[in-house]
Amino acid sequence: MGLVTDIFLPLALAFIMFSLGLGLTGNDFLRVANQPRDFFLGAFLQIIILPIVAFLLVMIWPIEPALAVGVMLIAAAPGGATSNILTSFAKGDVALSISLTAIISLLCVFTIPLIVFYSLGFFMDTNTTKEFSLLDVARNMFLIVTVPVVLGMLFRKFVSKLATSFEPMAKKISAGLFVVVLLGAVVSERENIISYFSQAGLVTLVLNILMMIIAFYAAQSLGSGTTQKRCITIECGLQNGTLAIVAATTIFGGGAYLIPAATYSLIMFATSLIFVYLVRKIE
Repeated sequence: MGLVTDIFLPLALAFIMFSLGLGLTGNDFLRVANQPRDFFLGAFLQIIILPIVAFLLVMIWPIEPALAVGVMLIAAAPGGATSNILTSFAKGDVALSISLTAIISLLCVFTIPLIVFYSLGFFMDTNTTKEFSLLDVARNMFLIVTVPVVLGMLFRKFVSKLATSFEPMAKKISAGLFVVVLLGAVVSERENIISYFSQAGLVTLVLNILMMIIAFYAAQSLGSGTTQKRCITIECGLQNGTLAIVAATTIFGGGAYLIPAATYSLIMFATSLIFVYLVRKIE
């Protein structure tokens, strides 16, 4: 198990983030200046509102403390790279989706450790909190999230032809790695998933649907265009499940902490595809 948690999972996540970086340019970050309202609305919903909604849900839901921390972990995760693809399927603003995914992925080096450790302090006993180092988690997140994204961008900038030709293959490999990580998590924690599904499955389903509804109507009320509204809704529904699973495994050793990330990852594609179908149908 040590080989999987210590080597394979971090490398899998690092490659996924590297492939994300391959598709990024400086314009993806400068675009914030061109679409400040839509970008900051999407970022605010993901970074601030999503964890608050998750916290309120686990406060009122009859849920185990470790599961509550796991829900906060998936809520703290950035949007997944697949959100860009599904935004395209929904005829949403793909450029905005890429910018949100990229920038929030870089910010999660700070947000995930803070949210997870505050959650530990709130839901778990003091001894559990003392076992973990905030700085160690932040450092590890930096190494397997930020560094690979930056390396991918540098690779695209300085070896552009090779990067452009490799990017489609990298996306396919990343999708395969996500499936392997998710299936591995489900198989390794199958007994816990069965035991806790009535808690974790329902709360993550409610969180996912509720957040997509909030995002859709928040964007609509603030006058976002149709394509931007679709993008923001999908971004707030699709989280980086791989990152959450890897974080739960490397920080906590899996167990109940991992279950919400696994159930959310299974649910989010179904709800997002339903959303894509509905918005395409009403066109």
